[in-house]
Amino acid sequence: MSAIRLLVLGAVRQHGRAHGYQVRNDLEFWGAHEWSNAKPGSIYHALKQMAKQGLLQAHDLAPSTVGGPPRTEYELTAAGGTEFFTLLRAALSQPDRKTDELSAGIGFVVDLPRAEAVALLRERVRALAEWRATVTGYYTPDDGPEALGHIGEIMNMWVHAADSGAAWTRGLIERIEAGAYVFAGEGEPFVGVLPDGAANPYAAGEHGRPGGAGRDAEGDDGPGGG
Repeated sequence: MSAIRLLVLGAVRQHGRAHGYQVRNDLEFWGAHEWSNAKPGSIYHALKQMAKQGLLQAHDLAPSTVGGPPRTEYELTAAGGTEFFTLLRAALSQPDRKTDELSAGIGFVVDLPRAEAVALLRERVRALAEWRATVTGYYTPDDGPEALGHIGEIMNMWVHAADSGAAWTRGLIERIEAGAYVFAGEGEPFVGVLPDGAANPYAAGEHGRPGGAGRDAEGDDGPGGG
């Protein structure tokens, strides 16, 4: 699984229909260009690739009256909606996912019913505990990791990562069960996107750092106007 697929599908879904620059702007507003591979080129490529795969429907619009290339807007197909929720559920429940995939999943967790989100996160905790038990069943030097030389610190690091991941997940479950956030079917959700035309304070600059980029020189939708 790639985090960029989940991020792009979710960003388009939030708008109903969105062009490439809107998707890029939303993901940069989240800081996704810092913790994932959601760079401009990757975003535009993912939009076009998933349109070819039938996950997105592309709508070519006429150029604006002030000039510039045609703009392409995208919306999820039925297959795209199914793919979005498949990726989302996997990102939240499977502990072997990369951190950027989990981060993307947390970004869209409120698109699920509250009870399902809790169940998926509980599965994550269960799987982490199972992995930890399997590893520590044979990797538990009585004298500590030093007994295996510096190599022992590798597994020691992974065990601690599992422990901290489980602790963080349990904390999130507690907050959700206590009523935090607005989930699917509960009312108006938190709007995690920028209003049209609003300046993005977290836009990536030329080298991927905040604060520098405006619209792409080749038009609103990046290379080729897509």
